[in-house]
Amino acid sequence: HVVEEIEDGACLQLGIGGMPNAVGRLIAESDIKDLGIHTELLVDAMLDMYLAGKVTGLRKKIDKGKMVYTFALGSKRLYDFIDDNPALAIYPVNYTNDLRIISKNDKAVSINAAVEVDLTGQVCSESIGTKHISGSGGQLEMHWGAYMSEGGKAFICIPSTYTTKEGQLVSRIKHIITPGGTITTPRPIVHYLVTEYGKVNLKAKSMWERAEAIISIAHPQFRDELIA
Repeated sequence: HVVEEIEDGACLQLGIGGMPNAVGRLIAESDIKDLGIHTELLVDAMLDMYLAGKVTGLRKKIDKGKMVYTFALGSKRLYDFIDDNPALAIYPVNYTNDLRIISKNDKAVSINAAVEVDLTGQVCSESIGTKHISGSGGQLEMHWGAYMSEGGKAFICIPSTYTTKEGQLVSRIKHIITPGGTITTPRPIVHYLVTEYGKVNLKAKSMWERAEAIISIAHPQFRDELIA
């Protein structure tokens, strides 16, 4: 659902976790070319894209030809790639995560995960209720910066459900965020929302249209409950 939206010459950011890495590996196997990298986090999937010849950075408006990042998290193979490599440029976070900088590159694409989303489009990426899971990272700035760039696209990607230790299937799409949950990306900023059941563009939709669109990509088992 995400890869088909990415154009030649796009400038990518991938968030932390298995999902962005999985999307990155699909990009490495695709026919997309001349990609750029402007990201907070450098991951193995970006190395896969580079080695597959997908990343040149030649269409970037700033930091042309450079894979720009703030920190790396991955395998020894990734760290060996970074070592003394002029193809990369490491910057402080107040540069990489400045949405005014992010949006200078055309076709900026932000791909991030989340914990829960409600029917208004609010995104929680940090907690389930008051149970703390993660920090905010650069999700808000990257998502907003990508949307602001010329031809940019921003994606929040979630599996529609998760299974508890007791084996109970739980929807990640909620009528409201679990009370106590932290809003990481507020609803006016959210562009594309993606699950395994499809993707919806939430921009320029009324509250009613948003709810219908979000329910359409929820797990079928929970759709009637969400409609109610």
